[in-house]
Amino acid sequence: MENVILVGCQLPDMTDDHLQLSLEELSALTKTAGGQVVSVLSQKRPKPDTATYIGKGKIQELESLINQLGAETIVFNDELSPGQQGRLSQLLQVKIIDRTQLILDIFAIRARSREGKLQVEKAQLQYLLPRLSGIGVNLSRLGGGIGTRGPGETKLETDRRYIRNRIKDIGNQLDNVVRHRERYRVRRAAKNQCQIALVGYTNAGKSTIFNQLTAAGTYEENQLFATLDPLTRKVRLTGGFTCLLSDTVGFIQDLPTQLVAAFRSTLEEVVGAQLILHVIDASDPDLSVHEETVHELLAQLGADTIPVLTVYNKKDLVKVPFIAPAGSIYISARDAADRLKLLERIQACLVEQMVPYHCMIAAEDGTLLYQIEMHSVIQKRVFNEAQQAYEVEGYVFPETPLASRLLTK
Repeated sequence: MENVILVGCQLPDMTDDHLQLSLEELSALTKTAGGQVVSVLSQKRPKPDTATYIGKGKIQELESLINQLGAETIVFNDELSPGQQGRLSQLLQVKIIDRTQLILDIFAIRARSREGKLQVEKAQLQYLLPRLSGIGVNLSRLGGGIGTRGPGETKLETDRRYIRNRIKDIGNQLDNVVRHRERYRVRRAAKNQCQIALVGYTNAGKSTIFNQLTAAGTYEENQLFATLDPLTRKVRLTGGFTCLLSDTVGFIQDLPTQLVAAFRSTLEEVVGAQLILHVIDASDPDLSVHEETVHELLAQLGADTIPVLTVYNKKDLVKVPFIAPAGSIYISARDAADRLKLLERIQACLVEQMVPYHCMIAAEDGTLLYQIEMHSVIQKRVFNEAQQAYEVEGYVFPETPLASRLLTK
């Protein structure tokens, strides 16, 4: 593992607690990327130094720490300008990366699907393009390690024209993905399929909930950004109603804007959902900040008008008394009783968006009976001997083709 020193700058609008939590999160990101934090350095400033981000005295202190601890990489808690990165690299003669590059590096590790790899490569190239003349020794990529995953060496050492063309080419390929996903959404609507999206701060337990509800067996680990590529599976609610549940990439404070843009096609699964499950780690002391971060990013995506069920997870790890706000649910994802309670709450939230129906279905109309069982919430189903038909009551989404059939009977 690489020895890494973290550097943060505390600005006037940042409290001591905020800085501490931010640096702890940066430490977790560094560990996820394969680094070992050997020291943390911070400085209070009215604003970052335009040339070197931190002051001359701190640079000298940092230089001494590098020699003393044998650090190979310095990770800054904010995004550095190309000029700052270049000057720091010349002064300290070690690898200089910032928070954005570190997150991009983790995304490059986690991407598995072709779409995910394209999205990461586009974000990395957009980040590196203005830095080609300033990142100096980092550009050679001789040693590998943190901050060097993703696009290969030959791609980065060619001219800017190639990189711009590559960004454009990736953009065109991702446009095709967007259209492909849109066709899927239209097809799902035509088949009366309901979509539910799991969102939340990274490492809140979304993938664990996803696996427990769908038995999908996706990768789950106590790491930041354990899930990058989205996955959708069927989940059956307590009344038999079947919907699609999508696991999405976790959010994080100061998520780079190019990443939000690059992963917009993936996160559009959220925009097309009938219900959002906002998963929050109840054992995290900074949960209110995490919750606000997710709300802000949902607003950026245009998903802030979709109904949300807030799920406070990791009840088993909470050490102090915790009272979940009204309208939310408090669970442990691995507890069977809690999972049943969650499925019931999901169904209740969906019913609030539905309209009631009451109709008679002929016994021989098996196809319609099957669709009713799969794509509506049934409250009553009784066989009428005299009419040789089923009397069915329940709820259905008003905009679906199934609703137009049931509401006219």
